[in-house]
Amino acid sequence: MTKDEIVKTFHFNSETGMPQYDPVARKVYVNLQDENIFAVVDPAKDEVIARYSVGRCKGNHGMTLDPEHHRAFLSCEENNLMTVFDLDKHEPIAYLAMADGPDVIKFDPVLDRIYAACYSGAISVFRQDDPQHYGKLEDFQVQHAVHSLSVDPESHHVYIPEQEENGKPVARMVVYEAVTGR
Repeated sequence: MTKDEIVKTFHFNSETGMPQYDPVARKVYVNLQDENIFAVVDPAKDEVIARYSVGRCKGNHGMTLDPEHHRAFLSCEENNLMTVFDLDKHEPIAYLAMADGPDVIKFDPVLDRIYAACYSGAISVFRQDDPQHYGKLEDFQVQHAVHSLSVDPESHHVYIPEQEENGKPVARMVVYEAVTGR
């Protein structure tokens, strides 16, 4: 390919959440958040090959993957849940409460931690004990209106862009170090 061009367009009857590519399954996953559906795209065929219910998750927007253990972690905007979705069984296997307004969610595969930025002013932090068992560590307080984050899997630093400080506009990136003594 010598130029960027559209090769296929998918049309959904829903707002789409954050798509993710799974390098192990070689699939693209898409949240159809108005329908509470998890869609699977086969990039080799450029086709939607499956759609699955996300159960009690309402407004599945954010998504991150644990490709090694075939798990997707979904942030559910409408009912403040983190849903663990089994990519082999095609169903949710766990629901955990999050702080209000969850958005972007990221996984640290070395620490087995899941972090979700929540607009209410918290980072919800979860642990993966094993691929079947999960628990909540805390809702770590940050500035209001945080809705994005990134995790460095080598340093385990969590990078959070802030747009408010005590209700006033700012533009800054705050770096947090993961506490690992738990």
